[in-house]
Amino acid sequence: MAGRVAGKVAFISGGARGQGRSHAVRLAEEGADIITFDIAEDVPNVPYAGATEQDLAETVRQVEALDRRIIARKVDVRDAEAVKALADEGVAELGSIDIVSGNAGIISGLAPAHELPVEVWKDMIDINLSGVWNTCRAAIPHMKAGRRGGSIVLTSSAAGLMPYANSAHYVAAKHGVVGLMRSLALELGPDNIRVNSIHPTQVDTPMIQNDATWKLFLPAEEHPTREQFGEVSKGMQVLPTPWVDARDISNALLFLASDEARFITGVPLPVDAGTLIK
Repeated sequence: MAGRVAGKVAFISGGARGQGRSHAVRLAEEGADIITFDIAEDVPNVPYAGATEQDLAETVRQVEALDRRIIARKVDVRDAEAVKALADEGVAELGSIDIVSGNAGIISGLAPAHELPVEVWKDMIDINLSGVWNTCRAAIPHMKAGRRGGSIVLTSSAAGLMPYANSAHYVAAKHGVVGLMRSLALELGPDNIRVNSIHPTQVDTPMIQNDATWKLFLPAEEHPTREQFGEVSKGMQVLPTPWVDARDISNALLFLASDEARFITGVPLPVDAGTLIK
């Protein structure tokens, strides 16, 4: 199968649904094999349902329908040794890791910084920042050993480049991802491994399309709807859209993973419909 990442293997965190599944499918469409994982269960203090093992199985189905190989496991991104074991398993079966997508993340417990419960802060940092590091930590030795270079793409957020009130834990984690990206770009450049970050605005996935998020944006509504939320969400962007699609983020990741971006490293790339300039 010819494609922009043909013959490569991608290691993707949070692959059961949303952006993670979209990344797996988009890369598979362009010829990559996939190693992916997801906690595939609810996370305490997160106000929306987590992905399921059935969701992870659906990612497998969609990738295999493209005639690509995939290894998918139920693994918590906070468990560094389990993530490493999966990377080792994946390389033993598929031969390499050439692309990394540090994608897994949550939103939870929006409140003034001094009112955030300690466990809410800790879970956010552990998943959205340390989990990204765990993913890189597991993959980098294989990328270096393979001597084929590669591309690491870390999912940050518009909140990784600008502040939002009542979400200090999320903003801190996503800013931290940028610092991690830049340090890794310096460290891994001599191995021809490029490291960049993507900064989405609102993305049309279960992370924002849930009753808790709608209520947050529309507190006066007893039962807010997706349509009402969309009208409010439009105010965040310059371009006339309430959100972007997961595939928009996947297309950016594909570009950064491909040889078309062979001299792009250390770059925070917004895919934000103009949020950062508003």
